[in-house]
Amino acid sequence: MTTGMARPTGPGSDGPGVPHRPLVVHRGPDTPRAAVLLLHGGRADGLGPPPRLNLPALRMRPFGSAVSRALRGREVLLASVRYRCRGWNGPRADAARDARAALDELAARAPDTPVVLVGHSMGGRAALLTGGHPAVRGIVALAPWCPPGEPVAHLRDRTLVLLHDAEDRVTDAEGSWLLADRARRAGARAHTIAMPRGGHTMLRGAHHWHRLTVDLVAALLDGGPLPGSAAGMSPE
Repeated sequence: MTTGMARPTGPGSDGPGVPHRPLVVHRGPDTPRAAVLLLHGGRADGLGPPPRLNLPALRMRPFGSAVSRALRGREVLLASVRYRCRGWNGPRADAARDARAALDELAARAPDTPVVLVGHSMGGRAALLTGGHPAVRGIVALAPWCPPGEPVAHLRDRTLVLLHDAEDRVTDAEGSWLLADRARRAGARAHTIAMPRGGHTMLRGAHHWHRLTVDLVAALLDGGPLPGSAAGMSPE
């Protein structure tokens, strides 16, 4: 059993000729009852591996630590996705491919375990695109990258919450609101939360982002009502 929020190993740590393993387990109880999978951000394009000093991955560490502390004593597996490439790379959708592979590996490791995805920016896009995976119970998307025309039919019967600061200058909050509306019309339980500050990096008001994410994850894992501001955005 591993505990705590371990630092993900670098993309080249598997060594030459060793298959890429996208699932990095930080906290692995012997018999998990649920799992949380973190997906960090990246770039629109970039075929090279993420650097060892990977700022998007570092931004997710406080979220992982907050989730780990809040769920201490519960049999919840905490893991993250390690990307093969730094970028999304157009139709290749490399981050989503790695997310699917990580979900498949997680499902094989802990069959019938419900998973909540927590993704930021490009990781939010990957979480939303892979949210139809049978293991996924819910999605928390933090300042997600939501281009026009993203598919949503696969999100039917899923619960998703999109958090965004309208002042974000990297990804568009309006894109999040539009995707959530389309997902609701496709049968998803989609909710949106307008964050009062934080921009794209979520540094200003970071505690609010962390606390709300933890509360959302706990509610999704328990199948209970969503907290405060999210509950006010009930699907029509």
